Amino acid sequence: MTKIFFLGECMVELREQDESTMGLSFAGDVYNSAVYMKRCFPQLSVSMVTAIGRDRLSDKMLNRFKSESLETEFVFRHPSKVPGIYFIETDESGERRFTYWRNDSAARKLVDFLSAEVIEQLTVADTFFFSGIPLAIFEQGAHTKFWQSLERLKAAGVKVVFDPNYRAQLWTSKEEAIRQFDKALRLSDIALPGVEDLTVLYGIQSAQDAVGFCQQYELEEVVVKNGPHSVFTLVGNELLSHTITPVTKVVDTTSAGDAFNGVYLGARLSGRGIGESVQLAAKAAGTVIQHPGAIAPMAAFKQTMSEAGI
Repeated sequence: MTKIFFLGECMVELREQDESTMGLSFAGDVYNSAVYMKRCFPQLSVSMVTAIGRDRLSDKMLNRFKSESLETEFVFRHPSKVPGIYFIETDESGERRFTYWRNDSAARKLVDFLSAEVIEQLTVADTFFFSGIPLAIFEQGAHTKFWQSLERLKAAGVKVVFDPNYRAQLWTSKEEAIRQFDKALRLSDIALPGVEDLTVLYGIQSAQDAVGFCQQYELEEVVVKNGPHSVFTLVGNELLSHTITPVTKVVDTTSAGDAFNGVYLGARLSGRGIGESVQLAAKAAGTVIQHPGAIAPMAAFKQTMSEAGI
């Protein structure tokens, strides 16, 4: 069975339901991608690699992972830390505003759990996915051990996938983000950047320029998300532009890119071609943004799942 590991942070999501009630759920970029991959491609073995606490919210989070059929062998329990929390608000066009509480997040300590024995166990993976979020929240000094772990996975033949997902407020400086992203891209086989991330960091203004920027890293596959209208892919020397039909009703843009990542990679791991994988991923992203929150209801995914062959 094809195995993929998603490393990163899952958080408690709070959303106002009315003036006196909050809705509680769980979300995080890599977790969202893992959920949507598993829903659309259940034949794949999809695992979370993260750290949570020993509190009730952590118990609920772990149960949610299991309810989404995600493997949890590498969900570590920190004795004193807790999950991060965020509160999300959306405007009339579906754009988001977040308030975060994550200074005591167990995921910041995740590298502490990546022992040589754990990394050896992770070498059974076909694919290992991570994003810029864990790179931003790891405690000072943890990056060196993380890169050494990634080098070991890569040497064992594991395909490494990276989505920059740049969030300026999480980084001490733009320069530090650029240093860490450079290392990530040099160690990756597949990159899934959005144009907006590269615009802020590198001044890149177009998807074509984003593809050109990524070419310096000798990546096997580059997928550039260019908002709601197009996706550019580069595999080998073949550069393709894929037109996307945007949805007309946008409720909440949270997790659109995450859904795209999970379904695109799931399609590719299942033997689908580039064009078909992009269109399936775009359909998944379009479904997600028509519902509030990061994780859309399972029933909303029936058409995408049907087209994925489920």
